[in-house]
Amino acid sequence: MTTRYSRFLAAFFCVFLGGLLAWHVLLPDRDRSDVENRTLAQFPEFSWEDLKDGSFTEGVEAYFADQFPLRDQWTGLKARTEQVLGKREFNGVYLCGDALIAKVEPPKDGLEEKNLSYVSRLAESAEVPVYLGLIPSAAEIWRDRLPKGAESWDQAAFIARAAELEGVEFVDFLTALRDHAEERTWEGIFYRTDHHWTTLGAYYGYAALMEALGRGEEVPEPEAVKARDLPVSNGFQGTLYSQSGIHWLEPDSIEFWVEESGLTVTSWRDGMPKEAGLYDWDYLGKKDKYSAFLGGNQPLCVIKNPEGEGKLLLIRDSYADSLAPFLALRFEEVHLLDPRYYRYSASKYAAENGMDAIAVVYSVPNFITDRNLVLLTQS
Repeated sequence: MTTRYSRFLAAFFCVFLGGLLAWHVLLPDRDRSDVENRTLAQFPEFSWEDLKDGSFTEGVEAYFADQFPLRDQWTGLKARTEQVLGKREFNGVYLCGDALIAKVEPPKDGLEEKNLSYVSRLAESAEVPVYLGLIPSAAEIWRDRLPKGAESWDQAAFIARAAELEGVEFVDFLTALRDHAEERTWEGIFYRTDHHWTTLGAYYGYAALMEALGRGEEVPEPEAVKARDLPVSNGFQGTLYSQSGIHWLEPDSIEFWVEESGLTVTSWRDGMPKEAGLYDWDYLGKKDKYSAFLGGNQPLCVIKNPEGEGKLLLIRDSYADSLAPFLALRFEEVHLLDPRYYRYSASKYAAENGMDAIAVVYSVPNFITDRNLVLLTQS
């Protein structure tokens, strides 16, 4: 390599970096990345104390990384390059043909056993039967699709352990989903770019829950429930799309099956009751389209159907958002309580509102990492 050529490369590299820096300075900072579905770092406030302990420089590094020009395009290019080199895991997400499947890491500090004990204590204090249903993720149901040698925690073994809890009735979501693992009717049982189950997967979960409640004969065939023939969206790019950087897969479709007529939905998002619906159609125009089910995360939601029978309290995570519309078909009242945001005693709530049963319904990855379930022990 000649001296002239070396100087040319050095000058070109300096101009390139300078151009990127100028571009970065001229562009306005973004508050949020729709592709990654998260808030982006902003330039930190300076203080000598933060400079001394290193937090200021860490904040600056995070700021430049998040606000880098064409960040979304670069992350996609990085993932594509790694794929060409043979990589199959991208930021905790496996690329499995035309689907993305999140790796499930082993729980830490025995939290999974603690959370099982909290459910047992809820059953001891509650005046009504308590059911536990743990929803396996796609990493368990579609384990055969994972790359050869890929690691993912054994959810089936943990679900078998949960089924042995004394005083707690068991909901067998694992068998229900395994029985339909290869089903491709409509959209399949899990989204390809998101960690949630689809409307079809939620339907099979509904059937399993009703069976455990002794009301399995009330579950109609899928064709009898599906009120709409066409998806409400064909452009859903979920959390795994955002997390992995794999931006070349076809988007998912979202389907709403249950009609809202005759139902009353009330949401307590900010402590006050407000009229809501089974579906928030505005979210279909946003990145987080799964939040169109019930309008997304909230402390408490109550669905009433005057033609239903019985009152069910659902202690749940976001998987229940697409499950609830099916339950609303058969129950007079379905109360959905999210311990991440609702801090009141679940057993007292059940007693005060005349619940006939309590069902703790969680995805396994959320159950083994959620530190809010200790609130179930409140009496």
